[in-house]
Amino acid sequence: MSLLVVGLSHRSAPVSVLERASLSADAKVKLLHDTLAAEPATEAAVLATCNRIELYADVDKFHAGVAELSTLLAQHSGVALEELTPYLYVHYEDRAVHHLFSVACGLDSMVVGEGQILGQIKDALALGQELHTAGRLINDLFQQALRVGKRAHSETGIDRAGQSLVTFGLEQLAVHLPVDVWAKDKRALVIGAGSMSSLAAATLARVGVAEVVVANRTAERAERLAEILVASGTGVVARSVPMASVVDELTRVDVVVSCTGATGLVLTGEDVAAAVVGPAELLPSPPLPDARGLRPQASAPQTPAGLDAVDADVVARLAAAAAAGVRLADGGVARTIVPGTGERDGCPVEVPAGDGRAALTGVDANSLELHGTWADQGEAAAQRQPRRGARSQVDVAPVRLALLDLAMPRDIDAAVHRIPGVRLVDIESLAEASADAPMAADVDAVRGIVTEEVAAFGAAQRAAHITPTVVALRAMAAEVVAMEVARLDGRLPDLDERQRAEVTQTVRRVVDKLLHAPTVRVKQLASEPGGAGYAEALRELFDLDPQTVASVSRADAADKNDDSGRAS
Repeated sequence: MSLLVVGLSHRSAPVSVLERASLSADAKVKLLHDTLAAEPATEAAVLATCNRIELYADVDKFHAGVAELSTLLAQHSGVALEELTPYLYVHYEDRAVHHLFSVACGLDSMVVGEGQILGQIKDALALGQELHTAGRLINDLFQQALRVGKRAHSETGIDRAGQSLVTFGLEQLAVHLPVDVWAKDKRALVIGAGSMSSLAAATLARVGVAEVVVANRTAERAERLAEILVASGTGVVARSVPMASVVDELTRVDVVVSCTGATGLVLTGEDVAAAVVGPAELLPSPPLPDARGLRPQASAPQTPAGLDAVDADVVARLAAAAAAGVRLADGGVARTIVPGTGERDGCPVEVPAGDGRAALTGVDANSLELHGTWADQGEAAAQRQPRRGARSQVDVAPVRLALLDLAMPRDIDAAVHRIPGVRLVDIESLAEASADAPMAADVDAVRGIVTEEVAAFGAAQRAAHITPTVVALRAMAAEVVAMEVARLDGRLPDLDERQRAEVTQTVRRVVDKLLHAPTVRVKQLASEPGGAGYAEALRELFDLDPQTVASVSRADAADKNDDSGRAS
């Protein structure tokens, strides 16, 4: 066994890198084909989830394999190799097996113990089987990983150590309330109809939301998911809508869960702000007061001094945002955090305190751009810092719209958490929330299972490696027996059938007894670490034809693939 895994995950790479390195369905197929076309690899599988991308391969050269697999990951993920390399990890042979078994048990998940990873491993194996990139080693490895994961969940309480990513995300949205209490009678929008979105929809129905609206690019899949929810017996009302209706649905729902394969944003800050603030509040506000606090005459509207260089629509939207107390992004013309929201400390633009509208009076275009630059820098810094402070502020503020973004790359603009009345939980904030979670005693039990299963898998693989040699040896012995019995027939032609059968059986028993102890012992020795050399010693001692051994190996591998069928 020369199993190699090269990958990156939420443990090794920041969310920004994982977002860019995500693989589409087509990219997975091309990656697997190119991996097999590469010289060091003979079989391969790719495990790509929202939290990890891992390429597994059976290679004949370690260093060449690492270089080739790393290069292929960079090519198909779209991230330059020099940028990707610092975040890659490499596991080889038993350590690679240990890693996959740990992943299957949920020990390496963002939420420890989550069970959805088993479905993703199953999908990875199914893809490898469909494309014929999964040979005997990959089939054995992934099938055993599925069994180990199921064993961990059935024999331990690992489920108590963590929940599925969906459940954990809903708990973060609910803050201090039980999820079922928080979700009662809420209306939810689920964007996407894949495995994660379907799980989210089912979870929402189970915890008691009154209605689930499903939006998906393929209408049939959205309709099918809605039908399944209605038939689930939870009493939830479910319907499907086209993706074009998502923005309209935002004004009607309380919760949004999004997990699509889109490469761009599904919900922008403007979409969410419009839904929360309301279209009427985003219309141009009444005329601004002049410097004396008096409104200008309706017949002679005035533009604040210095703002003539800025689009009038931008000014109107900024003023409306100030009146509503929200932050509004304007396509790079001017990004502003409205004065008076407590976020102007350090702003290079001198603005008077007080009413937001008055603060805009007299601000020239250059100052607006300078203020927007400062606001953008503050937003970027806020995204880099832990959001615990922001969470505590949200805890006490009423939430009009709760957003759970489980996509990678993200579906929802990260800046929406700055809109009053909006609470956003995404992959990054889930990682922060779960980073310090206490490890249950059950986790130690699962680690023990993984260690035990890794040893058993390694022993089985090493024993399987010598099996073709043992089979070839027994085939050679049977051929010798047949030749000697034929020679005996020529010397003793008067033997009847019963006598000839008895002689033949006696010779076979002698040969079997002579070979039994050595072959059993050599399998035991070969299953131990460092036992790979016993197969070669056996071939040398009995002068076995290497071609015969190879043909037995190929036949065994073909039988193995036929028996395994689809991932189960």
